[in-house]
Amino acid sequence: MSITEKKMGFFGRLSQKITDVILARTKIDDDMIDDLEEVLITSDIGMDTTVKIMDELRDVVEKKEITEPSYVKRELKRIVSELIDKGERMDMSQDYPLVILMIGINGGGKTTTIAKMGHMYRKQGRSVMFCAADTFRAAAGEQLTIWGDRIGINTVMHQEGADPSAVIYDAIQSARAKHIDVLIVDTAGRLQTKRNLMAELEKMNKVIQREYPEAAKETILVLDATNGKNAISQAQQFNEAAELSGVIITKLDGTAKGGIAVTVTDQFDMPIKYIGVGEGIDDIQKFDPAAFASEIVDE
Repeated sequence: MSITEKKMGFFGRLSQKITDVILARTKIDDDMIDDLEEVLITSDIGMDTTVKIMDELRDVVEKKEITEPSYVKRELKRIVSELIDKGERMDMSQDYPLVILMIGINGGGKTTTIAKMGHMYRKQGRSVMFCAADTFRAAAGEQLTIWGDRIGINTVMHQEGADPSAVIYDAIQSARAKHIDVLIVDTAGRLQTKRNLMAELEKMNKVIQREYPEAAKETILVLDATNGKNAISQAQQFNEAAELSGVIITKLDGTAKGGIAVTVTDQFDMPIKYIGVGEGIDDIQKFDPAAFASEIVDE
């Protein structure tokens, strides 16, 4: 299901507010620009990012001598699209074998997202294996294994409380022996201290580098869009603790606080790789900055 099909929620409300502000005027003035700024700030886009967007909008309006309010919407859409477009960094590595480390707080949709990604890669003709290295969360391995069984993907797991690096070691040996294209690792479901998280991920990365040097690697943070500003705080903490290569935003449907997508890409210079737009196994989409900006700005 696409974002457009669910647009009656966040995106519909935001785009309607923007349209209302613009169509309420017959000319461009400071009041209109200020009202647009207020709409963005109250949509979880955040103060700093909103100021950046509006400063550029004011500059463009002045330099291009724009007088037609409808053109303001066009320029706003362009500015947002360019702000969230991180170019080639948005693409997951096309080199195989590929190891994807998935991190994020428990309850943020990480395990479900892993299942969606595994299913997506299988539809693309790639072989996939799961690694249950989030060993400190009760029943995390069983949950991932259930998902794997449903979609025909094998899961490597140890007992609860096992060393995550030992699990990934075994998963790498199995993946190499079976010539698996994509190994997706469920890990780091907690943020008790950044130091512990950094140590755990550093150890796992050393195992990957030593045992699987030919593999490309991505470290992806999973964020729940419905958490709004709390998701931004999570992004900051995980970004400080890990060398992230990108973000996947889950639950980005009609009820989501989608403004965080703009803030994350801007504030942390972080490419969004994919977005989750529903509960179904196929409800994952490659992030499209232009389409996303259109959903925010257009009716």
